[in-house]
Amino acid sequence: MNIELSPEAVEFGRQASRAIKAAGGDSLVQAAEQEPKSRETLVAPVFAELGAWDLDPRGDTDESEAAAALCRSAGYWGVAYPVAERLARPSDLHADGLVVVADTNPSGAVAGLELRWTAVTLDGQRSRATPRPSDASPRTSAFVTGLDLDPVDHDGARDVALGLVLPCWTLLGMLDRAIELTCAHVLVREQFGKPLARLQGLQFQLTDAEVERSGLEVLAKYALWSVQTDRDDALQDALALRLAAVEAAETVFRVSHQLHGAIGFCDESTLSWLSRYSRPLRRLPLGLSATRDQLTRRIGRHGLTGLFGGAADVDTTQATTEDKAATR
Repeated sequence: MNIELSPEAVEFGRQASRAIKAAGGDSLVQAAEQEPKSRETLVAPVFAELGAWDLDPRGDTDESEAAAALCRSAGYWGVAYPVAERLARPSDLHADGLVVVADTNPSGAVAGLELRWTAVTLDGQRSRATPRPSDASPRTSAFVTGLDLDPVDHDGARDVALGLVLPCWTLLGMLDRAIELTCAHVLVREQFGKPLARLQGLQFQLTDAEVERSGLEVLAKYALWSVQTDRDDALQDALALRLAAVEAAETVFRVSHQLHGAIGFCDESTLSWLSRYSRPLRRLPLGLSATRDQLTRRIGRHGLTGLFGGAADVDTTQATTEDKAATR
């Protein structure tokens, strides 16, 4: 089992990051918020030029890994565009993107985009999804809107795992950037005549945040491999990844905001934009408690397998926590 991304995929992600930076970088999300109707014309051409929409994550391993690296780069720059959802589009339906939704109040961060959407529930029910018109400001909604669903079939079991895994790569990219910004901040700011980075208490907090981020990176690689190889437990692995991603995001953004202080909530700080646009990824289709509940119900008492590990006949909530810690 080799869960490392190929050198070609890593390089593709690096080139994608450079292309996003050249197109505006952090200013892309700011421009999209100021002119919501422009986000398609602002962002989509950048990815089209990279050949992103030609990638088939359901195809060979190289394309799957390239898609994951692309999502991570998009997250690093906080791009306010459903890159992962577009890459996860179903192969057997006429759709431009796939959104994994909850059974109640289905919604997605797809407001204002003239694209064809397919929605899929965790049980594999696929539907044509029509975003509802929304007057909510992106500043408060992060482009999330409700979806009207027209059921199609129950053949979406394989779609669900990929639809959960790729957005976690986007969130991983956001956590990469949040840690980077926080390290830079504490190195230049001083208190009591010395850099904040030299305060032992802050070092401990940063270490905790980095452990969460690096642990999530390992799990993201494993869950991607699980989807690539079409394992029977791919959906459970995807849910375990999502649980780890939401938990890691809670820790990383909490520490980052604490160490930035009040400026971390101001528009002058890139952290503020990252934090704001991470909310849909952290809350949809399910939040922390609901994701944990879904995972617990699906694995029962047999626990997780593979890299996540899990002894039989143990409490599954405890096992999930211990398995995640064992990968760090």
